[in-house]
Amino acid sequence: MADKDARTLSKGKLGTPTDLGGNAVRDIAGAMNGLLADSFALYFKTKNFHWHVSGPHFRDYHLMLDEQADQILAATDVIAERVRKLGGMTLRSINQAAAMTRISPNEADYVEPADMLGELMEDNKAFVAALRAVHTVCDDHGDSASASLIDSWTDEAERRVWFLYETLRPAMTSGH
Repeated sequence: MADKDARTLSKGKLGTPTDLGGNAVRDIAGAMNGLLADSFALYFKTKNFHWHVSGPHFRDYHLMLDEQADQILAATDVIAERVRKLGGMTLRSINQAAAMTRISPNEADYVEPADMLGELMEDNKAFVAALRAVHTVCDDHGDSASASLIDSWTDEAERRVWFLYETLRPAMTSGH
């Protein structure tokens, strides 16, 4: 009975009207839910490192990671609401997010600050690649609204990569 109720609910009562076809809603919602799962995982990992960073650059790293985490978290609601605007269903639990994410957790008791930053830089680079792939799905289905949101999130993620990269440079180099 529960499965039948869930199918009825997803097809009827929560199906937001859209001019996009059923395949478009399915494909875009699925891809966006992958981004949502990655966003939650990236947020939590960034906060984990924010809480556990230490060393002589503690204040700078702590504040940068907090700013980056806030930016990532802000995108999660927009991603989920976009899925709903299309008539799709969003993630319902941390278990769904954990099962779907492509971001690996780091549960080590201690991580060197440079390793934290390097890991987050690689995770954000992977997130940029995922954003570009979802953009293609949106383009293929003519969903310019989702694609334009993805453009903004891509720019934000690229900025995070840039900041993490530059923070990892040795202090004695000019970068030339």
